Amino acid sequence: GVWIGHFAYWGFNQYITQRALGAKSIKEAQKGVMFAAYLKLLMPLVIVLPGICAAVLFPVLEKTDQAYPTMMIELLPNGLLGLTFAALIAAIVSSLASMTNSISTIFTMDICRSFAKDEMSQSSLINIGRSAVVGSMLIALIMAKPILGNSDQIFQYIQNFTGLFTPGILVIFLVALFWKKATTLSVLIAAILSVVMSIFIQASFPEFPYIHRMGAVFFASGLGCYITSRAQGYLDQDKAIDLAGIDFSTTRAFNLNTLIIVSILTLIYITLG
Repeated sequence: GVWIGHFAYWGFNQYITQRALGAKSIKEAQKGVMFAAYLKLLMPLVIVLPGICAAVLFPVLEKTDQAYPTMMIELLPNGLLGLTFAALIAAIVSSLASMTNSISTIFTMDICRSFAKDEMSQSSLINIGRSAVVGSMLIALIMAKPILGNSDQIFQYIQNFTGLFTPGILVIFLVALFWKKATTLSVLIAAILSVVMSIFIQASFPEFPYIHRMGAVFFASGLGCYITSRAQGYLDQDKAIDLAGIDFSTTRAFNLNTLIIVSILTLIYITLG
């Protein structure tokens, strides 16, 4: 089920794809994706290795989330500590900027403009988007402590929570792109099944790993989408995406770098697995 989260996050997450959509051309977007892929290869060194070191150097910690700040305070000199903290804040602000941009885009373009009776001006959409961002941040500040305050591993809690929706979202995007017989009702059924089944499994089998749950729910949601489409006539939809009219070609350099990255990943899995 780990691949469900990967495909949904890196392929169909508004907060991630917004960066690629902002590129001046497809080729530039491909370069950005490739650069991010190389940076992602550093994750075992940047995330996993320091965690292993923290477990050895500081075996007694009240919470596992204290490992990173403890290592910063105890091991880094003052100048380097400030520089590291500044880099951490910059990374957080960058991610927050992408998230707020996505919140504003989805709320204004997919909700407000879709349900508005009259055509809305650009200035009105901008003001509504800013208000939506401020409101979402206030809600996040209020809900952060009650939801995450008692969690030992915040990252795992977030992954578990988003895993309720991720399987259904992945099904929706995949069938929208590659299956012309998908209907509005069929993908709605997939989304509902994703949430309902995830909550049921989490409540009934709390020891069942959430990654395995995501895999099982993904196939169940896909099956629900398929059965619904069959019941509705199993016909090609008029608004289905025509992939034949889209240029998916990549450069030789992109293909070569893809081969390098896949080879490195395979080597990492074989070596560390």
